[in-house]
Amino acid sequence: MTGKQKIRLFRIIGSVLLFASALIIPWKSAKTVILVISYIAAGYDVLLKSIRNLFRGRVFDENFLMSLATVGAFCIGEYDEGVLVMILYQIGELLQTYAVDRSRKSISSLLDINPEIAHVEKDGEILDVSPEEIVPGDTLRVLAGEKIPVDGTVISGSSRIDSSALTGESFPVSVREGSALFSGSINMSGVITLRADKAYSDSAAAKIFELVENSASHKSRSENFITKFAAVYTPCVVIGAVLLAVIPSLITGEWSRWIGRALTFLVISCPCALVISVPLSFFAGIGCASSNGILVKGACYIETMSHVRSVVFDKTG
Repeated sequence: MTGKQKIRLFRIIGSVLLFASALIIPWKSAKTVILVISYIAAGYDVLLKSIRNLFRGRVFDENFLMSLATVGAFCIGEYDEGVLVMILYQIGELLQTYAVDRSRKSISSLLDINPEIAHVEKDGEILDVSPEEIVPGDTLRVLAGEKIPVDGTVISGSSRIDSSALTGESFPVSVREGSALFSGSINMSGVITLRADKAYSDSAAAKIFELVENSASHKSRSENFITKFAAVYTPCVVIGAVLLAVIPSLITGEWSRWIGRALTFLVISCPCALVISVPLSFFAGIGCASSNGILVKGACYIETMSHVRSVVFDKTG
């Protein structure tokens, strides 16, 4: 876990312990104080985000809904329910961030192909430069164990190259004068000299990074639908909860009863799980695939794969 995730976990544990102790304390005033402390420990960040978003014009988000429901529960005296809802929400958020971080680490480990330095030959000297400074036509020297900085052609020397991260080739391939190389491949043995054919921004490694960085823009139909759905659904839920609280209360005069029902409706109708689960499922799928050595460029491609009925593999598997 990251530092922030550990802090959130400790807050949840502390809040749960306070909540449990409040349930066994017979004194009502002490119980109320402990529940308020437990609520603040669990959800102060949610309250702050909802207030901050109000000033930014983002009213109907999950932070606002959770704050409205739990604070409303406190207002009608249902302290324990307000605290419990906030604790469960924070547990869900913790699991979500943990799953996303694991997926990111899997993707990062798969994409450990970024060359850090390049040795450029100029006027008989070897200069260490960043791969971004290389221009087509430069002469580069690549030592054993180093990554190929840019796409190029071998002009002298021979070696064995590990290009599994880019091409899927499971065994190192032999290269010699005239062989084409992709950036991000690893020089396994001898020293080779190559001519840069492309700038780093146009090389294979940079293109792969660009695809992964832009993978979020390749949304599936499900993600696009959920985004549009939430924008309409959430305001409707809030309006429905207000009507449920006000109209029956005006008729019956039982304000506390109907406000409680409206808050219950607000909590169970909150689209948080639905809005989070769809993109999280795709992101977790991309992370799981990357941990098994498969790079997926975006959620839309996972959805496309769900319709595949036949797969043909080449010799690399």
